[in-house]
Amino acid sequence: MRDPLAKKVVEIKPSGIRKFFDIVSEMKDAISLGVGEPDFDTPWHIRDEGIYSLEKGKTFYTSNSGLKELRVEIGNYLKRSQGVTYDPMKEMLITVGGSEGIDMALRAMCDPGDEVLIPQPCYVSYEPCAILAGATPVIIDLKPENEFRLTAQEIEDAVTDKTKILILPFPNNPTGAIMEKSDLESIAEVIIKHDLYVLSDEIYAELTYKGKHVSITTLPGMKERTILINGFSKAYAMTGWRLGYACGPVNIIAQMTKIHQFAIMCAPTTSQYAAVEAVKNGDEDIAKMRESYNQRRRFLLNAFKEMGIECFEPFGAFYVFPCIKEFGMTSEEFATRFLQEEKVAAVPGTAFGNSGEGYLRISYAYSLERLKEAMTRFERFVKKLRSEKKA
Repeated sequence: MRDPLAKKVVEIKPSGIRKFFDIVSEMKDAISLGVGEPDFDTPWHIRDEGIYSLEKGKTFYTSNSGLKELRVEIGNYLKRSQGVTYDPMKEMLITVGGSEGIDMALRAMCDPGDEVLIPQPCYVSYEPCAILAGATPVIIDLKPENEFRLTAQEIEDAVTDKTKILILPFPNNPTGAIMEKSDLESIAEVIIKHDLYVLSDEIYAELTYKGKHVSITTLPGMKERTILINGFSKAYAMTGWRLGYACGPVNIIAQMTKIHQFAIMCAPTTSQYAAVEAVKNGDEDIAKMRESYNQRRRFLLNAFKEMGIECFEPFGAFYVFPCIKEFGMTSEEFATRFLQEEKVAAVPGTAFGNSGEGYLRISYAYSLERLKEAMTRFERFVKKLRSEKKA
C-alpha cells in the first residue's frame, strides 16, 4: 500500500508541552506547573448567560462570522481598551479559540514560498501552522539581554524578498515578555519599510502588569496591515468554551471567513452568548484575576531571587522563564529529573523553540498554596544539584 500520510504533517513534531503531563496524571502527589490554564472558574454571571441560552433553546448555528451582538460588543471593547475601531460586520470574525484564528490567517495569506517570521521562544502553534499553510517559517531568536523583546534590527536581519508576515506574540508565552509602545514604534518602521503584514497574537493583552497593553494596531499605518488575534480563554478563564476572534482588513477577514465556513461553520453558539456577557460586564472579573496573578508573579520572582536563580522580570501573561544553565543540563534533562525526583512538572524551554534551551516555563495560573509547595521542592532540588556539582 502507498503511504497514506502527508510528509509535511509527519515531519511536524508533537507538542513538547504534553509529554510531562501525561506522566503527572498518573503520579501520586505530583504538582503540575505546566498548563497555561487559569485555575479560576469562569465567573458565574458568564456561565449563567450560557445556561440561560440553553434553557431558551438557542442551540442553532449562528452566522459564519458569529453573533452580530458579540461582534458589536467586541468592537466596543477594543474601542474602550485600545481606542481602535473595527467594523463588526466586515472586519471581524468569531473563531474557535485564538488558535483557529492563527491557523486561518496563515492559510488565507500564505502561498508556497512565502516566509513567515516567527520570534522564539513562543507559543507552540505558530511554526506548525505556517508549515501547514505551505509557508516557510523563519525563526528569530529572542535574546535574554533584551528581556526577550523583539527589536527592529532582528527583523531587518531576517527579512528577505520572500518575507510576507511577521508573527508578533506579545505578551509572550512562555517568557512573559511584553512590548511597550516605544518597542512597537521602532519595529513598525521596519514593517512598513518592507511592506510586511503582522499577525498580532494578543490573547494575554489583559494580563499585563506594567502599565497597559498597547496593540500595534494603534500605531499609524499598522491597522491596515495587521490581523489582531484575541479570545476569551485567558482573561475570562474560559478555556473550555473555545472562543476567540480575529480583526483585520476586510479582504483578509473575508477569505478567513470562507475557510471558517467550509471547515468549521461557526463557533459554538452557547459560548458566543456567554461571551457577550463576558465582554460587556467582565472588566471587574479581569481586574480581580489579574491582581491575583500579579501576587503570584511577585512571589515566584522573590523565591527565585532567594535561591540565586536568574530570572528576568516578566510583565505579561502568567509565566516565568527561569534560567537553569548553571547546572550544565539541557532543559529536557532538568525538567525530567525535577519531575522524577520532586514530582513537579515544568515545561522545558525547548518546547517553545531551540532558543528556549537553558530555561524552564513555569505557569503561575495556580493557587499560591500550590506554588509555595512547588518552590519548596524546587529549592530542595536546586540545593541537591549544586551539591552534586561541588562533589
